Amino acid sequence: MALTPARTMPGVLELLPLDQIAFQRMLDVIRRNYERFGFLAIETPVIEYSDVLLTKSGGETERQVYFVQSTGALGKADEGMPELALRFDLTVPLARYVAEHERDLSFPFRRYQMQKVYRGERAQRGRFREFYQCDIDVIGKDSLSVRYDAEIPAVIYSVFRELAIGPFTIQLNNRKLMRGYFESLGIVDGEQQMLVLREVDKLDKRGADYVRDTLTGEAFGLSTEVATSILAFVQVRSTSLQDAFDKLDALGAGPEAMEQGRNELKEVLGLIHAFGVPETHYALNLSIARGLDYYTGTVYETTLNDHPQIGSICSGGRYENLAGQYTKSHLPGVGISIGLTRLYWQLRDAGLIDTAKSTVDVLVTQMDEAQLPAYLALAGELRGAGIATEVVLEGGKLGKQFKYADRAGIRFVVVLGEDELARGVVTVKDLRREDQFEVARGELVKTLRVELEQAAAMG
Repeated sequence: MALTPARTMPGVLELLPLDQIAFQRMLDVIRRNYERFGFLAIETPVIEYSDVLLTKSGGETERQVYFVQSTGALGKADEGMPELALRFDLTVPLARYVAEHERDLSFPFRRYQMQKVYRGERAQRGRFREFYQCDIDVIGKDSLSVRYDAEIPAVIYSVFRELAIGPFTIQLNNRKLMRGYFESLGIVDGEQQMLVLREVDKLDKRGADYVRDTLTGEAFGLSTEVATSILAFVQVRSTSLQDAFDKLDALGAGPEAMEQGRNELKEVLGLIHAFGVPETHYALNLSIARGLDYYTGTVYETTLNDHPQIGSICSGGRYENLAGQYTKSHLPGVGISIGLTRLYWQLRDAGLIDTAKSTVDVLVTQMDEAQLPAYLALAGELRGAGIATEVVLEGGKLGKQFKYADRAGIRFVVVLGEDELARGVVTVKDLRREDQFEVARGELVKTLRVELEQAAAMG
């Protein structure tokens, strides 16, 4: 019988243990910071009803959805769309969740969610079909203060500061400001505004000349003056909080939407400062559009200063009505998402992630099979003290046991041989520093704790 080749499909990130530990630690940092800001954890099923997920038929999203069928249903010639599908993001399930549990939730509802989502992406480098999203959202009932728009960057700053992946900038814009500015230039049709936004969103990828040619070409037919004004607007960046205020004022007066967007941005920028985010870590960037038809006010993108090629590592914004397809209640909100799988892959690719240490602190070696109960007792004592411990159960040469620990990323190895047992001591070997020392049996826990704390502090 021929063997089936062991393989994974393209577009998944399957990690070896030490890489998985590094990924898991990033998840832990994100979760810890979300909880520090008072966000509550929820999880939704990976499988949803297709008609719930695909409330807006057609478009790019529907072409990327994975439908789910049981083996029992495969033989049936069932017409139409399958009943079930895998979620493609966490926002649509959140909308369904809030609509379904609306009466049981406290508003503003502050939730975080860190789960895998699935998209039928084309197989190419850096594109994932299965990936983690780490989202936070604040959902209001009937209304939601713009002050929450300022809290979100404070969370982003807290997360990425602790992840310690280098200097970063949280960039902000406001969709009302953009639409209002376009209106002041005579672009008043909502659909045309959306099309212009879509082109402006290509500025960083395609360049100013491409965007100018497109806007003045047949598809748009805008005058050179209008296209030049749009390009000047979207290239506005701030270097400090005061500079951001000055540049917003310098835009001049405009329609109601523009004034509303400008006022919201000013309030948000000022409050971000009050939340304790340094001015070096956030800036005005009037080219950010995001989401195109989803976001209605504040929008965010976060980038690594030294690695702009990675693109946005965290994005999101304000939306007017989360669950309009499922409930008559008006549920405005604001949120962000970190696509952690792609971020981890990019950071590793750029050499910004160090090899992780094992989650096992200590390996207890086996010198004599007859003394196995003593080794197990020692390991139990260490575990009881909160020290993650593995025991060698099959023995073998001591050198081979050391080699196993080194390859598995376990730093400390404990040796309890006949001589150590007779003298009431234990030998501890530090594989990282390549030295060893003896310690009294009763002092082992205390000594290892000190060693582990020092090792953690030294990185």
